[in-house]
Amino acid sequence: MTQLTRMFSKEKYKGTRNYVNTQKRYEVLRTVLYFAISLSLFFAGWITTKSKMNLLTIVAVLGCLPASKSAVDAIMFLRFRSCSTVAADAIDAHVGTLTAGYDFIFTSYEKNYPVAHLAIKGNTICGYTEDAKFEENAFYKHIDRVLKTDRFTETNVKIFTDLKKYTARLDQLQALDTDEANTQGILATLKSVSL
Repeated sequence: MTQLTRMFSKEKYKGTRNYVNTQKRYEVLRTVLYFAISLSLFFAGWITTKSKMNLLTIVAVLGCLPASKSAVDAIMFLRFRSCSTVAADAIDAHVGTLTAGYDFIFTSYEKNYPVAHLAIKGNTICGYTEDAKFEENAFYKHIDRVLKTDRFTETNVKIFTDLKKYTARLDQLQALDTDEANTQGILATLKSVSL
């Protein structure tokens, strides 16, 4: 297994630990590769025909479209970071059998909401953010609208900024006796609206 394969093999899926940091590296490498291919095609056409007016120039320009999209994705991921190692280790000690995930970045038209960790049990969703300026009320409205669109009503959402309070809530969630029929559906919805 090559080093590049090993670097991306375990941690490239939404909800896994270090997802954002892994995606940063992937998006930057992909962007550089796409632009390098376009530039090499342009220069190959220019060197062989001694003119910019050739078919390879058209192919190079068209190749800039996916490269530009990749650059936008890279810029989005570069703005955020994964859950810190200290917080992730503390959370792992308390998550137990809960359905949970790391590194969710919820995007809306107005604002982006980075949530370092989310745990779901039934219709109860709780999360932890390391963003001191996290706007809870705006986030609750956004997530409530998203969940209602997928017909998940009467959900309880709470985001914590204090790690000790969050880990205590995780312990309470494990002891909670609820119907977990919606748990996987809610997680799938949250992953679909996350970066």
